[in-house]
Amino acid sequence: MTTYKLTYFNLTARAEQIRFLLSYLNVDFEDFRFEREQWPAIKPTMPFGKVPVLEIDGKTFNQSMAICRYLAKKAGLAGDDEWESLLVDVAVDNIYEIRQEIMNYYHEPNEEIKSKLRGPIVNDSIPFYIDRFEKIVSENGGYFVNGKLSWPDLYFVSILDHIKSIIDVDLIDGRPHLTALKHKVLAIPQIKSWIAKRPKSQ
Repeated sequence: MTTYKLTYFNLTARAEQIRFLLSYLNVDFEDFRFEREQWPAIKPTMPFGKVPVLEIDGKTFNQSMAICRYLAKKAGLAGDDEWESLLVDVAVDNIYEIRQEIMNYYHEPNEEIKSKLRGPIVNDSIPFYIDRFEKIVSENGGYFVNGKLSWPDLYFVSILDHIKSIIDVDLIDGRPHLTALKHKVLAIPQIKSWIAKRPKSQ
C-alpha cells in the first residue's frame, strides 16, 4: 500500500488543498506539522528549503501545485480529456493568482507599504476575481468546470478559511453560487470527515 507523509507548518495555508485531495482519495496519510521555531532545523532537510513537501513511499516531492495535480489525476478530478484538463488548469491558475496577491500582502514586512496594499486588494482585486468566479460557477452547473466536481472546487474551498483569517474578508459573502459550492464540497463524506478531525489552526 502506498504511504504518504505531508510536512508543513501547523497551518492550513498552502497545504490544505493537498490534505483535501488526500482525504478525497480516502487514503491514510501522516500529517506532520511543526511550529515556526522548529523551521530553521527542518529547512535544510527540505529539497529546496521550502514546504509543503509530500513523501510518497519515502520519496520526497516539493511544489504544492504539482503535488495537487498528481493527486487530482489519481482522484479523477483533473479533467476527462485534454480540453477539460485545460479548463481545470485555467480555473486553478485563476484561483492561485488572487490567492497569491493576498499572500504577498500578508507577507509584506514593511507596515507602511502593507497598509497601502490592503485597500486595492479588498476593493478592486478581490471583487474582480471573485465576481468572475461567481459567474463561472453559476454558468457551469454549480462548479468551476463542466458542471461537475474537479480539483479547482476543492482548491477554492480549501483556502477560504485561511484567506479570511489573514485579510478579514469573506470571499463568498453575498455570492450564492460560490456559497453553495462551498457547502457541496464540505458535504463530501471524505472532506467532511477530514474537517471534523483536523487540528485547529489558521
